[in-house]
Amino acid sequence: MSVFMKRGVKTVLFSVPVLVFMFAYGFAQHTNTEEPSDSSITIQETVETVHAETTETETAEEADALGATLALWWAIPFAGILLSIALFPLIAPHFWHHHFPKISAAWALLFAVPFIIQYGGHAWHEIFHIYLLDYIPFIILLWGLFTISGGILVKGSLKGTPQVNLLMILVGTLLASWIGTTGAAMVMIRPLLRANAHRKYKVHLVVFFIFLVANIGGSLTPLGDPPLFLGFLHGVSFFWTLHLIPEMLTAAAILLVTLFLVDSFYYRKETIVYNDDETLEPLKIEGAFNFLFLLGVIVGVIFSGVVHMGHVEILGVHMAIQNIIRDFWIVGMGLLSMKLTKKEIRDGNEFSWFPILEVAYLFAGIFMTIIPALAILKAGEHGALAGLIRAVKEPWHYFWVTGTLSSFLDNAPTYLTFFNSALGKLGLSEEHIRAAFIAGNISEQLPEFISYLKAISIGAVFMGANTYIGNAPNFMVKSIAEESGITMPSFFGYMLKYSIPILIPTFIIITLIFF
Repeated sequence: MSVFMKRGVKTVLFSVPVLVFMFAYGFAQHTNTEEPSDSSITIQETVETVHAETTETETAEEADALGATLALWWAIPFAGILLSIALFPLIAPHFWHHHFPKISAAWALLFAVPFIIQYGGHAWHEIFHIYLLDYIPFIILLWGLFTISGGILVKGSLKGTPQVNLLMILVGTLLASWIGTTGAAMVMIRPLLRANAHRKYKVHLVVFFIFLVANIGGSLTPLGDPPLFLGFLHGVSFFWTLHLIPEMLTAAAILLVTLFLVDSFYYRKETIVYNDDETLEPLKIEGAFNFLFLLGVIVGVIFSGVVHMGHVEILGVHMAIQNIIRDFWIVGMGLLSMKLTKKEIRDGNEFSWFPILEVAYLFAGIFMTIIPALAILKAGEHGALAGLIRAVKEPWHYFWVTGTLSSFLDNAPTYLTFFNSALGKLGLSEEHIRAAFIAGNISEQLPEFISYLKAISIGAVFMGANTYIGNAPNFMVKSIAEESGITMPSFFGYMLKYSIPILIPTFIIITLIFF
């Protein structure tokens, strides 16, 4: 077993007892009604008879109050970690490769220490909140999908011609809405790289793969991308996102045509000539039973969205019991995949733990340093970005502002911020839109809200492709490509050479047609 594999297994196995302790501790807090807990860290003391929903509302109000007091300079460590990701691989690649976890931790501490000194218990609460509710479930989901998909080996004589590459990326794009952008990306990236192993020009294939499979393809169901699942949890009908098909097909068509033209250009420059007389190995899938585990992950995610089992309080953070069960379930799916998948299959995929470890280390720092940026956004017109929030009025404003922020921030809370902003602008509540969705006539009842919702949804999902950190699969695909020997562009190189000249014109066309 490789060093990275041992570290990857240890990372997840370590999280299991931690979660067990957290659940047991929280359950004890939940069931103990005789004495109040002294370990809860909140700004305001709550009495034990207050209902969980009331406590959650108070917590949200406290977060808004924090965002209203924070200046933009609190986000400097967040900018610092982004610049480190962008510049260190260029100016000190060897140092970065060996020390990026330490650099991520340094930026996290640079923010956390003064934050805790300044805000005390409230700071601890925000830190616990983002790691317990966001980071740990985020990493567990990615680990589960990464581990399971690494046990699916597509074998056969795939030749990296423009037609074959177009078909493979198209299949990945269609899969993304149903097994998630991470699941589709991890299933399809290795076959694509193997099919093009002997080609000289292939960076563009990985980039378009990120555009389509890791982002835009996930826009049709709440399973596809976290922002849409968040919308589902807040009252949006599960199948409403199928109304985004026109926008998704338009963007996908533009990018697929562009991919075919670019790939055909580079293919003509290749010196490798395929031998048409060589024996073709038929396509086959080994480890196909892992699709059942992928389905298990999807079932777990849906379960956490539709089943309500109450809350437990862990370190002052209210955690839904169904979400904790979901996380254990996903870990179980991943461990079963590891146990039942033959080593030869993972070896055939050139599977290693480095990509998921890189994401885990870097996003641990990103999630810490992103706290002030998200708090300021949540404060809305009371925060340091009040001017920006007030300027967002038209659907195309929502599209571009949500999308631009989603390119650099976590797209799920960004989506929720502008989702709530749209509700507030129209004087609506979640109960209003939930009832309208159930009635089946929301487009007639609330056409203005639907125009905002489309813009917010498309912006959050599509523009995650603008940067490597816009969506977690982007970084994982990049890391897998680099492990296979492909020299991927830097953070800014990706933007300047690919996302800005290709995606921005595409999004302008989307704006002109639909918004």
